[in-house]
Amino acid sequence: MTEKSISNAEGWAVLAFCMAASVAAILWSWRHGSMLNYGDAVAHLHIARRVFDSRTPRFSELGSVWLPLPHILLLPFVQNYRWWATGLAAVIPSSLSYIASCAGIYRLARNWLSPAPAGLALVFFALNPNLLYLQTTVMTEPLFLCEVIWIVVWLVEWRAAIDRETAAASFELRSAPSAPRSSIAHSGRLQACIAAALVAAIFTRYDGWIIALIAWSGVAITLLRHAAKRERGRLASPAFWLATLAIAAAPLLWFLYNSVCFGDWLYFARGPYSAHAIELRTTAPGSLPHPGWHSPWVALLYYLKVSELDSVAAPGWSNFWGSIVVAGAALGAAGAWLVEKSAARRRALAWTLLLWLPAPFYAWSVAYGSVPIFFPAWWPYTWYNTRYGLELLPALALGLGFAAQLAADGLRRIKRQSVAVVLPKLAFTFLFAVAGLNVSALLRSDPVVYIEGTKNADARQPYDDAIPPALKSLLILDPHATVLMNTSIYPEIVAFTGIPLRQTINESDLEIYRSALAAPASHAAIIVAFDGDEIDKAVKAHLADFTLMGRFTAKNQPSAAIYASTKWLDRSRVSF
Repeated sequence: MTEKSISNAEGWAVLAFCMAASVAAILWSWRHGSMLNYGDAVAHLHIARRVFDSRTPRFSELGSVWLPLPHILLLPFVQNYRWWATGLAAVIPSSLSYIASCAGIYRLARNWLSPAPAGLALVFFALNPNLLYLQTTVMTEPLFLCEVIWIVVWLVEWRAAIDRETAAASFELRSAPSAPRSSIAHSGRLQACIAAALVAAIFTRYDGWIIALIAWSGVAITLLRHAAKRERGRLASPAFWLATLAIAAAPLLWFLYNSVCFGDWLYFARGPYSAHAIELRTTAPGSLPHPGWHSPWVALLYYLKVSELDSVAAPGWSNFWGSIVVAGAALGAAGAWLVEKSAARRRALAWTLLLWLPAPFYAWSVAYGSVPIFFPAWWPYTWYNTRYGLELLPALALGLGFAAQLAADGLRRIKRQSVAVVLPKLAFTFLFAVAGLNVSALLRSDPVVYIEGTKNADARQPYDDAIPPALKSLLILDPHATVLMNTSIYPEIVAFTGIPLRQTINESDLEIYRSALAAPASHAAIIVAFDGDEIDKAVKAHLADFTLMGRFTAKNQPSAAIYASTKWLDRSRVSF
C-alpha cells in the first residue's frame, strides 16, 4: 500500500459526485414530503426555533437532553417560518455535513489505497440510501459522522506529520548541530483542527465524549513519548494545553448549563425527558425493558445486526450478505494492519480504529444506558433507533476498501503477466457493480431508516391533518389568541397552524407555563390537551371555564381535545 496525493481533478470529481448524490436525495425527499417524517427531526427544528420565537427567548430554550450544537447550527435557518415549517431549514447544515463526510472518507482512504479501492469505499458510503435520506433531515447523524471522520483524518495526518517533522529535525541536528530545529507548524495546525472537531463532537452526541477522551488521551500519550525523547516542545506548548482545557471544559459546560437552567447538573441523564425516564414510562411492569438489557453480548449482536440492515440489502430480512460485508470489512481492516510494513504508517493506521468505536459504545448503551434498538428481523419485530447502525458505516466502507486493495494486490502476484493485469480491473468492475446493485436493492426494499421515519410520521399524521384546521377556524375569531399546549409532543401542529411559537404557552416557558396550569382560563383562550398530560388535568380541574370544541383520536396515540375559554369565546363572537 503506497500513499498517493489526491490530484485536483480527482478531488473535484469526488466533490461533484457527492454533491450530485446529495441534491438528488434532497429533491426526492422534498417531492415525497419526507423531511419531517421523524418526530425527533420535528423536535430538533422546534427547539432551534423557540430560542428566539418564544414568550421568554433565551438560550436555555435549547433544552436539556439533546446536546446543543445541532440546534445552534439551525438558528439562522429556522428564522424563516416556511423553512422551519417544511423542514427545509435542515437541508443546508445536514447536506454540507454529508458532503464533507464523503470527502473525508475518500481522503482518509487515499492515505493507504489507490483510487479504485478508495472510490469503492466512497461509493459504499456516499450512496447508502439511509444516509442519503438522513442528510435531507435535521437528524444529528450526518453532522456527527462528519465530525468523527474528520477527527480520524486529522489524527492520521497529524501522526504522519509528527514522524516527518521528527525525522527532519533529527537530520538537521546530525548535519548542523547548532542549527535551529525544524518547524512544527503543520502538526500544530492539525492538532488545533483535531481539538476543534472533538469539542464539536462533544456538543453533538454523547458518543463524542468517549471519542474525545480516547482521541485526546492518545494525542497526549504520543506527545509524552516524544517528550521522553527530548522533544519537549510540543507537549509543553501553550497550544496543546489550551486545547486540552477546551476539550475538558466542554462537558463541564454542559453540566453547568443543566445545573443553572434546570437545577440539576445531571438533568439530561435523569430528568423527565431523559432516555431513562422515557424507558420507565413506556415499559410495562414486570416486563423486560428491551432486548439486550443488562446483556452486553446480546446488545452487541443487535447493534451489529442493525448496522448490517442499514448498510446492505436484506432480502427477507435474513441479510446473509450483510454478515459477509461486516466480516469482510473487519478482515480488511485487520489485513491492512498486518501487511503494512512501515512502522510509521502502521501508527497512523491505528487511529482508524476509532471508526469502530460505535460497536462497543452502543453495546454498552443498549445494555445499561436505556437506549433500545428494534428492527423487524428480531424481537420485538418493529422499528426504533435503526439509524444508530449508520455510525458504523465509515468503518465498514474503509474496511471494504482495504479488503478490495488486498484482493487486488493478491491478484497482481499471479505469475502470468497478462492475467495479473486484467484480473484486478475485472475484480474492481465487479465490485463497483455489486455496490450499485446493493444500492438499488436497498432502494427497492425501502431503507430501514426511511421505513422507521415513515411509520413515525404515519402515527402523527391524523393529528397533523385534523388539529391545525380546527385551530385555524377558532383563530378566525381572534388571530392573536393565546394557545396553551404541550409543543414537545406534536410541535408541527404549531407550524401547520401558521402561528408563531410565542403565541403559545408551552412547557418550555417554565414559570409562565406553571402559572397557566394553575389558572388556564386566565392565561389562554384556546387549549390543546392530550389525554393524561398536565394540561388535560389542569383543564379538567377547571372544566366550568371551558367549552369543548373538538375531540380527536388516532391509533396507539392518546386522544386529543381542543377547548376554548367560555368567556373568550363569548366575547370574540360578539366582537366578530
